[in-house]
Order: sequence, then structure tokens, then C-alpha cells
Amino acid sequence: MIAIVYPQFYGVGGIARYLDSFLANLPANHPPIYLMTGDEHQVDRQYPNVTIVHIPFIASRFNLLLWTIKARRILHQLYTAKKIQLVNLHIPPLITGLLLSSKIPMVLTAHTTYLGMSGRFYREAYFTSQWSRLEVSCKLWIERRIFKKSKKIISLTEQGRQELLAYEVTAPIEVIPNGVDLNAFQPMPVITKTYDVLFCGRIETRKGSRAMVDVCQLLIARKPDINILIVGYGDDDTWVKQHLAALPQVTLTGKVSFTEMRAHYAQCKLYASASYYEGLPGTCLEAMAMGLPAVVWDFPFYHGLVVPQKTGLLVKPNANMAMVEAIITLLKNMQQGHDLAHATAQHIQMHYNWQVLSKAILTTLQDVHNTHA
Repeated sequence: MIAIVYPQFYGVGGIARYLDSFLANLPANHPPIYLMTGDEHQVDRQYPNVTIVHIPFIASRFNLLLWTIKARRILHQLYTAKKIQLVNLHIPPLITGLLLSSKIPMVLTAHTTYLGMSGRFYREAYFTSQWSRLEVSCKLWIERRIFKKSKKIISLTEQGRQELLAYEVTAPIEVIPNGVDLNAFQPMPVITKTYDVLFCGRIETRKGSRAMVDVCQLLIARKPDINILIVGYGDDDTWVKQHLAALPQVTLTGKVSFTEMRAHYAQCKLYASASYYEGLPGTCLEAMAMGLPAVVWDFPFYHGLVVPQKTGLLVKPNANMAMVEAIITLLKNMQQGHDLAHATAQHIQMHYNWQVLSKAILTTLQDVHNTHA
């Protein structure tokens, strides 16, 4: 009997997609689950033996505080009534974890850390943090408090585990990767590929928006007949549009819903990303599940997912021309009949299947309950 806590379940972010895919792939005999979330952008979703508890929410710090106070009260009632045995909290955001009752055992799923999101985890400064030093210090303090309250922490990648260890976390850490709902994302029958390259995700400097623009411009100079699709939105939208919107080889979609993504993946030959920091990017997983090999920077959060010469290519961060050459190389290989699409999709099916990963998460949660019962 589990309560999952995350206020923005109906958003378009990675955690929202993670939870939706997890709940959609639960085994038939799973224990009762309560999902505590907000009602912002609510759509009808139903999962067997899952009760969704909606608490009114509009994204802002003040509303998140009020939401957390209400969630805390409901969680306490459920725990007292013995309807839940533990809480599985997903962060960020952080305020919820700071205020949840310590009486209820908590397993934390840390999708990212502010040590990583601020750029401080890397020795080299790949991007400038959007937060001031004071803001980052406050966020790190809150994270440490949440880590201390956790009976166990789930990280999505080995890099995430290393970030947690940098906080001197004492709770056990288990690495369970994000996955793909293979009922929704799998290679489609032969279809005309409209685009050569897909960039997909948040458009912001931490996600490599400036490097992405440079790579696109270099690609067009190197291969004028290339077609590039960019799906996403973010704080750096205006700058990116100023530099790319006028180029006929580039199509910018802006913000799109999860339900539209399958069609976008199907139209593209390969996935590329210039992102400097991720948890384990769901867009890359989904694209690869549909047979798109990937070209990405060589950061540890991609290791195991993007396997050189098998599912894509890893490129030294900020080696923009090297990324261009890697993209062109993969496009040529695919044109010459190299079965990269099959190998890529098969790799995801073997290692990132939500039907397998959901069982691993439930086992971890049950083990924590058994230990602290």
C-alpha cells in the first residue's frame, strides 16, 4: 500500500511521463497505490488498483506550499487508517519533501539534483546556472534535509548516484533506470522519413540550446539538403528562434503534448541532443525505442543507453563539429543499409522495458516497508 507524491502529474515534464508509464505498466497483482497530485491540466487517466487523489494546484511556490500542507494532512489520515504503509516522493520540486511528515517511511526517487542542475557536479563549467549562489545553497540545504528523511533513495543513473554521494548521503541508494512504455513506443511499419535529425526536449542553456543552434548551422553548411526537426520549448526559445526560424532546413514545433510525440519520432531518422545535464532523458529512450539511433554528448547519464557503434555515438561535450560528423556518419550508415534501427530498438526492449522496471521499483518499495515495519 503505497502513496506516490508528485504535484504535477499532468504536466509535460519528464517526471510526469515517468509516472504515467510506471503506472500503466504495473503487474496485475500490484498492491493498492494512491497517487497524490494536483489538478492542473487534468485529463482523464485510470490505472487498475490506483486511486488518484487530486488537490487543487497552480504552479507557484506559494501554491506548492499550500498543496503540500493539504497533502501532508491526507497522507497522515491514510497512514493512520492503515491504507498506506509508505510514501514514494519524486523530486524536484523540493518543498513537498521538506514538509512531509517523518512518521511515514519514505522512499525518495531523485530524478535530478540541484548539484547537477546548477552545473556544480562537473569539474568543467558547461553552462551558467540560472540560480544565484544563494539560491543554489538554499536548494542544496533543502535537498540534504530530504535525503536525511529518506529510508532509501532511487536514482535513475550511475551519475545520479554519484551526485547523491557528493551530498554524503547515508541512506541506501539503488539505481533503477527510467524506462519506455513499449505498448506506446515501438518501431512502426515502413514510413517515409520527413526529417533526418530530431532534437527534442526543453530549450534552455542547461539543455544545450546554444550548442544545438551551432550544430544545426554547421550541419546545414556541411549538408545543405538536411532536414532538422526541433521539438520543445523553454526559457531560451526567443534566442533559438532568432537564429534558426528563418532557415528552411529547420522546423520548430514549440510545445507539444505527449500524445503527439510518437508521430514526431516516426518522421525522423535519428535523435540528437546537445544537453549538458539530464536525469535519464525520456525523449531519448522513446526515440530509441522507435528505432532512432542517438548522437549525444559523452556524459555518464547516457552510458549504458547510448552504446557506441550499436545504438548511436557519444561525442566529447562541446565538440560541435565532431557531433556534426557523427550525425552525418550515422545517416550514411543507415542509408547504406546498416540495421541501426533494429539494434537500437532491441537494446531498449532488453534493458529499459517499463514492465520489468515497474516490478523492480515495487520490490524496492516492499523491501523498505519490510525493513521498517
